[in-house]
Amino acid sequence: MSNPRNGDTKPPCLPRNGLVKIPTQPNGLGSASITKGTPAMKNRLCQPSSVPAILSPALAHRSDLPIPSLASPLSLAALASVSSPPGPSLVGLNTSEGSEQPSPERLPGSPSERQLAVDEKILNRLFWYFSACEKCVLAQVCKAWRRVLYQPKFWVGLTPVLHTKELYNILPSGEKEFVSLQGFAIRGFDGFCLVGVSDLDICEFIDNYPLSKKGVKSMSLKRSTITDAGLEVMLEQMQGVVRLELSGCNDFTEAGLWSSLNARITALSVSDCINVADDAIAAISQLLPNLTELNLQAYHVTDTALAYFTAKQGYTTHTLRLNSCWEITNHGVVNMVHSLPNLSVLSLSGCSKVTDDGVELVAENLRKLRSLDLSWCPRITDMALEYIACDLHKLEELVLDRCVRITDTGLSYLSTMSSLRSLYLRWCCQVQDFGLKHLLSMGSLRLLSLAGCPLLTTTGLSGLVQLQELEELELTNCPGATPELFKYFSQHLPCCMVIE
Repeated sequence: MSNPRNGDTKPPCLPRNGLVKIPTQPNGLGSASITKGTPAMKNRLCQPSSVPAILSPALAHRSDLPIPSLASPLSLAALASVSSPPGPSLVGLNTSEGSEQPSPERLPGSPSERQLAVDEKILNRLFWYFSACEKCVLAQVCKAWRRVLYQPKFWVGLTPVLHTKELYNILPSGEKEFVSLQGFAIRGFDGFCLVGVSDLDICEFIDNYPLSKKGVKSMSLKRSTITDAGLEVMLEQMQGVVRLELSGCNDFTEAGLWSSLNARITALSVSDCINVADDAIAAISQLLPNLTELNLQAYHVTDTALAYFTAKQGYTTHTLRLNSCWEITNHGVVNMVHSLPNLSVLSLSGCSKVTDDGVELVAENLRKLRSLDLSWCPRITDMALEYIACDLHKLEELVLDRCVRITDTGLSYLSTMSSLRSLYLRWCCQVQDFGLKHLLSMGSLRLLSLAGCPLLTTTGLSGLVQLQELEELELTNCPGATPELFKYFSQHLPCCMVIE
């Protein structure tokens, strides 16, 4: 947020790990975050928005009407004759009933200008051009703007992130009072991420959020002390939850999964939970017959667990991500391809014991794959890329980050893949300029990441201008990526976003 006292023009928020930090109100509640559903939007949430010069015929002829600057939320507050509240605030929470917001009659300018500033038809079109952070600020300008902005359509795909300290107000008596979540309910949020909460906090959330019983479809608990009992109560009370994420929760056990998992759950993510091992996968496979997506990061899961999936899940499950499952070997891959033959998304990122033979099994048996992630698999060589190019004709995304044994020969195999749209080669330290020449024939490529490839030179990178359909090019930490090269790209790849 800009500061009129020091001329600071920093954007109101900065994206970090996909989370967008929100400016917070002076209510003692700390801060909150909102995360966008798609990675592409996560990177753009806090970038200055671009509003078209003409939003409506009415505005087209009103050049004298003060249009707020997107880069400076304070100018919006000035338009409504209020100062942006100093200090932090919690996004989504209603301001106190006593807080004064200007009515349309108090807006500066002539009556026609005031009428334009609160015209709901114009505002409904205008607010689409603002980021989530900016909408949170705009909602504080006046009641008319808040009424328009609090329509659920403006918040689709966003998930509020609440930390435990933000869930309570400290009363003058020193007692804690659970905050009002009515602002979230009005906007129709059907998913939440709670960080650092306990069983009691979850029960309070269920009791205080009006949509918790049936309206919440997705719940994420991170670094929380939820126990088996708390997990059971949450899934029993919140009957609408179909997507569940447990990350860094070390107090629940596999017994809690056996007692709480419900057949309605279709997507489950479990990561960095120390009590999760093979028995947890057994519970998931037997209790979730309608599972479509499983994301698992567990150091103690072995090959045996991948044989637990039933024929029903083999038909329904289309996404499996096994991240940093260090004990998984090629034998586990055998179990997986026979149990889940209809996968379209597969990640073996960090499964360091998987070799080229495992990739061959994947390529021969999972012909429907559209996305494959083999990042941080140090045993993968060019031979694996040959298997992929020969059999996975529908593959659209391939992630090979930190596959340090891949060379230019492997890229020559990939150049035959006509469907590949996204290719990630971050920190592939043996890729050279000659390998890039193979990629120049891939007209289907829309995204290419070469971040951290130390052997690429300016000459080799400049040839990428032949990929005229390229939409995103990542060259972070590339020694050959010079300012002159970026200028060259801006001239010859005007439609491509080049990440420096």
